[in-house]
Amino acid sequence: MGVREVFPEQMSSPTSHDSAGLLARWWDTYTAVDEDDDMLHADTRLAVTAPFGRTWPGLAPSRESTTNPDQLAAELAQAYLVDRPQARLGLVGAASGAEAVAAVGWAGPCNYDNDTAKFSAVVRDWEHRFGARVVAVGFSTLHLSVVAPPANEHDALLVAAEHFAFCPDNIWQGDRPYTLAAYAERITGVHHWDFWWD
Repeated sequence: MGVREVFPEQMSSPTSHDSAGLLARWWDTYTAVDEDDDMLHADTRLAVTAPFGRTWPGLAPSRESTTNPDQLAAELAQAYLVDRPQARLGLVGAASGAEAVAAVGWAGPCNYDNDTAKFSAVVRDWEHRFGARVVAVGFSTLHLSVVAPPANEHDALLVAAEHFAFCPDNIWQGDRPYTLAAYAERITGVHHWDFWWD
């Protein structure tokens, strides 16, 4: 990331935001049917979020793990560096990786919201519920390690709904648009979550 890609003075505090409330509001926004939407027609938009449609399903339950989340994060960071040798280490004075992205003013999801602290609040909640850790950030990407990913279809659908609310581009865009069910299958038992905002 370059010097003009971080804006710490524009961020609030992650502790000022409620993760569950944010996800529910974002879900309502991204599932709203807009007949003038060029990206997805109404039927397609509702099919993407099936079986929930426009109804926010609520948060996925926490999962326990005996794996050390910091150890897994270190292992995934090493693998990340092997694949991307041009990546650079960043040190931030923050209590956690979730708080670090807001502290430095990372602007990855700026096309959706300019206050990264809101996204940090969700990642902070994932740190507690799933043992997530920030492994890497890019211009518009966020990479997390996860020691306790969803292990069954029901929980994976709920996590997929959270991911959709957090980063709809993960599901709307890419090689092909996913449905929540297809995306849930992709993340079941997987120890890394990657997000990309267009």
